[in-house]
Amino acid sequence: MSDYAELLHIATGCVEEAAELFRSGVGAGPALDKGRGDFATEVDLAIETLLRQTLKQRTGIDVVGEELGGDTSNTMWVVDPIDGTSNYSAGNPMSAILLALVADGQPRVAITAMPLTGQHFATCEGMPLEHSAHGLGQGHVGFSTITSKTSSPVPQAMRLNMLGDLACTRYRPRITGSVGVDLAYAAAGVFAAGVSLSPNIWDNAAGVALGRAANCTVTDIWGNPWELGAVGAVIGEPEAHRTIMKIMRSRMDKEAEWLSQSE
Repeated sequence: MSDYAELLHIATGCVEEAAELFRSGVGAGPALDKGRGDFATEVDLAIETLLRQTLKQRTGIDVVGEELGGDTSNTMWVVDPIDGTSNYSAGNPMSAILLALVADGQPRVAITAMPLTGQHFATCEGMPLEHSAHGLGQGHVGFSTITSKTSSPVPQAMRLNMLGDLACTRYRPRITGSVGVDLAYAAAGVFAAGVSLSPNIWDNAAGVALGRAANCTVTDIWGNPWELGAVGAVIGEPEAHRTIMKIMRSRMDKEAEWLSQSE
């Protein structure tokens, strides 16, 4: 068993323990106001605390999390305890635990667990992920960061324009409310593609690893190979990825032109 396979095995056990908290706390209300309509629940904090303790104890590797922070290092676990917290608080099952091991600037181990649907997507470097063809004919594209309040170089108006442009193609936008779900579904073939405009590593790292394991096209929002520090992620079938990137480049060019004219 490779080191990454062993770490995936350990991480799976940690996530299974966290999933018990996830299922038991569904519907929890806001406990921590993060500003601009964003919040965390007590369950977010409890899950991240548990994962930080168990992962550190069982692997000796430090953890960086959305809620409790941490110092970035060459090798680290990256945790989003509940991706789609607003969904989770409302009882919407489109929410997930995201976990990735990042080493040398790339995600090497990844888990996206959806305890409320029973879906679990996991991989490690060298382990392929089955990519179903069932969703290809539907042409669904996950685009949940259309409503995200997180900091991003893509303004809200531009996101709305991108969504409208995408809706005019053969592809059908879907807003699950969870970037992690979007990217995992793209990797698994439920969606033709998934788009994240988030700059946060905990939103993107697991999906990037899953997408690569499924032989999807995986880039940042500029179309460059994804690496640590990249903004966002676009993951999907080659044709869907090309269509999305064409739309994004066109809208970014128009935004740059508008800004130059307004100066």
